[in-house]
Amino acid sequence: MKVSLKWLRELVDVKLPVDELAHALTMGGLEVEEITPVAAAFDKVVVAHVKSVVPHPNADKLRVTEVDAGTGAPLTIVCGAPNVAVGQKVPCALIGAKLGDLQIKQAKLRGVDSSGMLCSARELGLSQDHEGLLILDADAPVGQDIRAHLELDDVYLTLKLTPNRGDCLSMLGIARDVAAITGAKLMPPKVEAVATSITDTRAVRLSEPVACARYTGRVIRGINPNAKTPAWMVRRLERAGLRAIRPLVDITNYVMLERGQPMHAFDDAKLKGAIDVRFVKPGEKLQLLNEQWVEHRPQLLAIADESGAVALGGVMGGHATMVGEGTTDVFFEAAYFDAEAVQGRSRDLQLTSDAAYRYERGVDFNAQRPAQERAAQLILQICGGKAGPITETVGTLPKREAVRVRPARARVLLGYDIPDAKMAESLVRLACEVQGAEPLKVTAPSWRFDLAIEEDFIEEIARIHGFEHIPAVAPRSTLPMLPVREGSRNRFDLRRAAAAHGYQEVINYSFVAEEWERDFAGNDKPVRLANPIASTMGVMRSTLLGGLVASLASNLNRGEAHVRLFEIGRCFEGQAADLAVQPERMAGLAYGARMPEQWGDKGERVDFFDAKGDLQSIAGTLALEFTAGTHPACHPGRCAVVRLAGREIGIVGELHPRLQQRYDLPFAPVVFEILTGPLLEGCPTRFSGVSRMPAVRRDLSFTVGNQVPSGAILEAVRKAVPPLVREVEIFDLYEGKGVDAGRKSLAFRIVMQDTDRTLTDSEVEAMVTSIRNQIIEQFKAQPRT
Repeated sequence: MKVSLKWLRELVDVKLPVDELAHALTMGGLEVEEITPVAAAFDKVVVAHVKSVVPHPNADKLRVTEVDAGTGAPLTIVCGAPNVAVGQKVPCALIGAKLGDLQIKQAKLRGVDSSGMLCSARELGLSQDHEGLLILDADAPVGQDIRAHLELDDVYLTLKLTPNRGDCLSMLGIARDVAAITGAKLMPPKVEAVATSITDTRAVRLSEPVACARYTGRVIRGINPNAKTPAWMVRRLERAGLRAIRPLVDITNYVMLERGQPMHAFDDAKLKGAIDVRFVKPGEKLQLLNEQWVEHRPQLLAIADESGAVALGGVMGGHATMVGEGTTDVFFEAAYFDAEAVQGRSRDLQLTSDAAYRYERGVDFNAQRPAQERAAQLILQICGGKAGPITETVGTLPKREAVRVRPARARVLLGYDIPDAKMAESLVRLACEVQGAEPLKVTAPSWRFDLAIEEDFIEEIARIHGFEHIPAVAPRSTLPMLPVREGSRNRFDLRRAAAAHGYQEVINYSFVAEEWERDFAGNDKPVRLANPIASTMGVMRSTLLGGLVASLASNLNRGEAHVRLFEIGRCFEGQAADLAVQPERMAGLAYGARMPEQWGDKGERVDFFDAKGDLQSIAGTLALEFTAGTHPACHPGRCAVVRLAGREIGIVGELHPRLQQRYDLPFAPVVFEILTGPLLEGCPTRFSGVSRMPAVRRDLSFTVGNQVPSGAILEAVRKAVPPLVREVEIFDLYEGKGVDAGRKSLAFRIVMQDTDRTLTDSEVEAMVTSIRNQIIEQFKAQPRT
């Protein structure tokens, strides 16, 4: 939004210098991005009247002119502009003028004295047009400083408005905020009812009274088709970024800039019958002002007459009914369209318009009649004609309900003290209606759509009272020591444990491809996204393994052969309607050689037991249990289910050969995935003194059936051993010659020790016998000698 400072000061009596005003606006929430002068610095350029033009005697492309610059005697100036003509009013740089780096001096051009220079718009820094002289209005006063005549001592303030401040997309809206922020007097342009001299009207019907809650129209006849837009209006339009076209169109744009109310002018002679505001019908087509054809779309609002749609409501007028150079009778429209009825329509149609930009953000629903009066006032002043009465049809207008604003609540939210009277004053300066004391009952003005709840008004109080008044007080608080259960860990502990084993953390998207869910989780009904950001990110992940395999493939493509990766993140299970099931998991992947390349290692690849050992180390003091199992992503015979206290918490295994082939991996990595919750719980560490007594070691060997898991035997023995047994481990497994078919040989190491005394042979033998008998009876084992 470009704001002319001169125009702004006509609407609000603000005396602040431009830099201070820009700072006040920025601190008030209307960020000033740039301050730009309208024209470059120059002086001694005046309005001159061309009295005569004759060819240069020594140059075909030059002219010798005689001009009246208000200096008394006429000036002879040599000019090369092709459009110079007798009777024109043009800018004239006098002797001593400085235009940028150019200093105007008395000169002789091809033997003819020249006492100045006639200027183009480019030479004055107004535009890049240098095809000819800048032609001024015929009534421009001779000798007047060109800066004063063209209002060049002005600056633009380029504002960066937030989408909720649609009320500031006009000069009057900006002036209201400036008055509220600075306390200056607001001086809106006087809008008086135009005297009607004809009774012509056009009936209006609202078939969609919610989408279009108010529609006003006015017929004006006898307009002078040869009228020209006055220079002051052209300047204001161009400096706001709009192009001047013809008076009727320029006036509607000017009223929109001034008051924020978009308007449209129809050629009344091209309309047939009553106006109806409705949705576009199936099969209906409409050509817009930009010559684009629009066909039926759901909920596309149209302005129609008896012949069909003639404009898109709140977006753009139609080509068939637009005003032209010969238009003498016009029907002016000023309507209130609900923001939701207009939002997104321009984007769908791939077009932009200033009207849609404003309607999408909200327009004052009480601004239509004043805009009609202002437009009629300007038309009669510029183009002449006779105005008819305003016809107004009202549908379902928005309601402004009083909102309870509690001063005590405002102080709590803002964090500093503002007197109640100051709060009420700030709201009144914003044109809010304030009643009561504690609480305040505040009603927002019709142009503030963004004020709906108590917090909105509290923000306005802080904005108008001034953010610079917020005291700089260092926060004071107490931080109590919270109890932490002994043995518990946090996610950083898990990350540090994984990094200690050479794993690097990765962070992948929670949105994954649907085939990943089928491959790595066996999930045919994943949680689908309604609006995926890419076709390969259409579902929510229920496992972390897919992202790790993709990261591995990316590393392999870049020459990395020794890869260790892990990730901690949320997974999503269930249906899209219920995303409350979001377990957090930790997953790891190991690929390549067991050790980095070195002379003392043969380069053996990692296997199941490496990943199992890493997982046990990450788990710390937790006693994880591993039993043979299956998983959609793992090799059927090289996968284990991980349990803790009987509860299944994850898996560990080698990637399935099918997935290895599908994802072009030279070798199968080993992976694990486990719930982080149980890992964070941990268990307390138990300490005991170091015994000075010698330890006693005994070995036992048994044969058991191949189907009996070795881990199950070890777990059962550990749970039943006497306290003096410090360690029970399997140190050998053998199958083959000397062992019956279908059986395997297991060798156990048993370490016993007391901290106070040396164990006797009878005590040792009793404990070994107890362990031997348990294994024989519980697992049908046969002792080996």
